[in-house]
Amino acid sequence: MHNQFSYYTVRMTTGSDLFRLIPRVLRGGLVALLMSGLAGCDQAPPASSSPASSGPVGLSRPQPTNTDTLATDRLSTAPASDPRPRIVAFGDSLTAGLGVSPEQTYPAQLQKQLDALGHRYQVVNAGVSGDTTAGGLRRVSWVLAGKPSLVILELGGNDGLRGLSLPETRSHLDAMIRQLKEARVQVILAGMKLPPNYGVEYTTKFEAMYRELAKAHALPLIPFLLEGVGGEQTLNQADGIHPTGEGYRIVVQNVLQTLLPLLNISERHPAGTKKKA
Repeated sequence: MHNQFSYYTVRMTTGSDLFRLIPRVLRGGLVALLMSGLAGCDQAPPASSSPASSGPVGLSRPQPTNTDTLATDRLSTAPASDPRPRIVAFGDSLTAGLGVSPEQTYPAQLQKQLDALGHRYQVVNAGVSGDTTAGGLRRVSWVLAGKPSLVILELGGNDGLRGLSLPETRSHLDAMIRQLKEARVQVILAGMKLPPNYGVEYTTKFEAMYRELAKAHALPLIPFLLEGVGGEQTLNQADGIHPTGEGYRIVVQNVLQTLLPLLNISERHPAGTKKKA
């Protein structure tokens, strides 16, 4: 089976003859360029938004960065008078739409699709470029302040690309899911995959983490948010990781496959009504 990430797999052995032929002055720049590509070309999050190597996570809220502020503004300035139930797209740069216009992001295109299908929901983009699951955990409270009916949780990709501890990543996702469920918010979990150069064991456990969390919490799962997009050069920007506007159109279809059945059930049986026996 063709691996969708294979075309941007990095294969660089510092002891190889090829790397030795590169002038020393250029090596640092090459390594920096490769690492920035693996980090997803996201803006680096503040140090406090990355999980610390020791000690409890999320005891204090970091000072907001520009991207934190933008995401907060998108949530807080969504029309309070809008009577439609709110769907919050909660994630990192794949949700924020790094490198594309606001109209091309997946939450914006999802809104258009729902409108066209006659589903009366308001979609809010709460994506922050460079965010990790630790940063997302610190943002749950203000996501809940927006009184969402449903949250599409798309986080963990940056944790994986940075090789962070999978038990910590899983713990952060688990805590976010628990907080959202305790607030009676429906959660859809968006699964992610990693390039194969991260090793079979790490990538296998990373992908399984989403399936296991979805099963443990009885959540609807989008198996792979970037299905049909990841690894397709024409559907991604120059970094090979972030989709183009057309790529996000396919992402929306992936989201709708899981989202629409929930909306149909919700609309047939609104909150507070009982199903007939």
